[in-house]
Amino acid sequence: MALLIILITCFVIILATSHPCQTPDDFVAATSPGHIIIGGLFAIHEKMLSSEDYPRRPQIQKCVVSYESTAEILSDKIRFPSFLRTVPSDFYQTKAMVHLIQKSGWNWIGIITTDDDYGRLALNAFAIQTAEKNVCIAFKEVLPAFFSDNTIDIRINQTLEKIMAEAQVNVIVVFLRQFHVFNLFNKAIERNINKIWIASDNWSTATKITTIPNVKKIGKVVGFAFKRGNMSSFHSFLQNLHMFPSDNNKPLHECAMLLSACAYVKDSDLSQCIFNHSQGTLPYKANKEIIKKNFFLRNDFLWDYTEPGLIHSIQLAVFALGYAIRDLCQAQDCQNPNAFQPWEQIQSKCSPECSPGQMKKTTRSQHICCYECVNCPENHYSNQTDMDHCLLCNNETHWAPVRSTTCFEKEVEYLNWNDSLAILLLALSLLGIIFVLAIGIIFTRNLNTPVVKSSGGLMVCYVILLCHFLNFISTGFFVGEPQDFTCKTRQTLFGVSFTLCISCILMKSLKILLAFSFDPKLQNFLKCLYKPIPIIFTCTGIQVVICTLWLTFAAPAVEENVSLPRVIILECEEGSILAFGTMLGYIAILAFVCFICAFKGRKLPENYNEAKFITFGMLIYFIAWITFIPIYATTFGKYLPAVEIIVILISNYGILCCTFFPKCYVIICKQETNTKSAFLKTIYSYSSHSVDGLAMSHASLDSLNSNITVANPSSSGKSATWQKGKDLQAQAFAHLCRVNTTSISKSFPRKRISSI
Repeated sequence: MALLIILITCFVIILATSHPCQTPDDFVAATSPGHIIIGGLFAIHEKMLSSEDYPRRPQIQKCVVSYESTAEILSDKIRFPSFLRTVPSDFYQTKAMVHLIQKSGWNWIGIITTDDDYGRLALNAFAIQTAEKNVCIAFKEVLPAFFSDNTIDIRINQTLEKIMAEAQVNVIVVFLRQFHVFNLFNKAIERNINKIWIASDNWSTATKITTIPNVKKIGKVVGFAFKRGNMSSFHSFLQNLHMFPSDNNKPLHECAMLLSACAYVKDSDLSQCIFNHSQGTLPYKANKEIIKKNFFLRNDFLWDYTEPGLIHSIQLAVFALGYAIRDLCQAQDCQNPNAFQPWEQIQSKCSPECSPGQMKKTTRSQHICCYECVNCPENHYSNQTDMDHCLLCNNETHWAPVRSTTCFEKEVEYLNWNDSLAILLLALSLLGIIFVLAIGIIFTRNLNTPVVKSSGGLMVCYVILLCHFLNFISTGFFVGEPQDFTCKTRQTLFGVSFTLCISCILMKSLKILLAFSFDPKLQNFLKCLYKPIPIIFTCTGIQVVICTLWLTFAAPAVEENVSLPRVIILECEEGSILAFGTMLGYIAILAFVCFICAFKGRKLPENYNEAKFITFGMLIYFIAWITFIPIYATTFGKYLPAVEIIVILISNYGILCCTFFPKCYVIICKQETNTKSAFLKTIYSYSSHSVDGLAMSHASLDSLNSNITVANPSSSGKSATWQKGKDLQAQAFAHLCRVNTTSISKSFPRKRISSI
């Protein structure tokens, strides 16, 4: 087996050095004797672990790459910093064994190990894990580690007696070398011991075990082995091994001599023959051609004794070493014998170096070389190893995550035209503009109908529709990258146009009160107040003055909000919250006055119910803007402009729909009621009802004075009283018509009077 391992290593080295990037001259510095050791199992254990009680540091300080050493203790990088391996430690093997035992329902088992580091460490790891899984160990037998020990046969016999004594133990875990298992199984077959044997990786694939006579009598063997790799290239190497020159290759020459010495031995006895000859000198001599011929004929012997998992581990070890040297040669001159110093492979530090993205944190130790590595916090970075402190990023323009090696530039965000919410809001604004244009067309085509005339005429409707149009247009200035012009325009355009709209609706509310009020005192007050054009100009002019002062002394401007950790919000800073609040507050005052006036005139004829809808439209406005205040104050980020857009759309749609949609419905769907006669009939009925109540009130008052005397309780007296009341109604209605006609004719053309 030792000869086979040597051949495997030679094969992998040949394969590795055949890489086109490498030549034998590239490895001058790495070939110094003893710098790097590639070894198997037990030799490395003996060199890495002292016979003393586990010293703090290992005795050897050279790079060791193992393809078979699985001891868990070798994973301790503090004690063994230069040890590397290409196989997993026994921790995972014992864990897999315990898992198998638990899943199989076994809880009473035995274990056999060797008296060395491999056996003791495996036994400790296995015992700890079985205790965690409630699996009990019936016995623990330890055999001498070396075959030369005189007590090994005695210990094997004692172990077999223990196995026979524990009849209920049918599962035995075996951490032994191959020659231990070979002798143990031979004697177990003699005693007819039949158990389930759980094999460790050291002998689970050993071909020698399968050559034991009647080996099947020992029971079943469940083994754990290393991962296997692709063996095709190694098989080809063995097939062509006779073609390699063996004069200067001692292992290859020895193999050829052994095969030649056993050339005439049967295949079944070949292994024993080679074993016998390998223990002493080789007296057999033959010429080169005979040796080469015998090598070619019997080279399958090596393949038959190949362990696939072991070969794969050796390949990984040699390849890892080869690639490591190649990487070093790319940075340094490998042809220089002094290129690699011993301290490049051996670390002697109190603390590991801190990688970029970390900083050193001094511990309580008195030595400055002892420290902890902590990650750089957010918005800090370090771009070198072992930095004493992390560097701060510019929080206004850059940011960094935890454990960052550099600062990242903040992303600029705003309500973009491509944003889904912005597209939705702009689509609603466009729909509102289409409604405004459609209403304008409908009113223009029905200019002389009572519905249009009762709305104040085409000119007033055009002004209100223009205001709605500008309100919808103003929402577009809230979207896109903010500019100084858009920041100043959007609030001013909305404030002035919405004020003009509310002013016109306020005049309509006053007109309704004036037309249908039967209280003389209120009529006189409304006559004095009702000056449409001056009031509209005055109300709108006040808002213009507010906006002008705002733009002059504290105009809105573009501002970069850097308070968020990873983005910069580009937004419009309103300049003066007081001016912004004054503008919105003034609109709210006008809307409240309009609401009161419309509310008083809500009980109008069915065909003249505009005041009712104006009241409802003002309610929608108040609800929208009262909700806006807390939302606007708590919303943060790029969607803040979207909040104001939504409120503008709600209030604008509410007033537009309540003011014009009912009239459009009458014009389009109820044309029979949109006639002069139908309107006059409705107004006359409403006026008669109102005058009747007023006349009865005056009649009762006059009867207390002198106009009506107490009549006799006769039918003629009742008729006279009823006739007197009807005369008073007629006089009151005539007076109402004269008052309304006189008051309205002062401000509107004569042709509009008929609508009232």
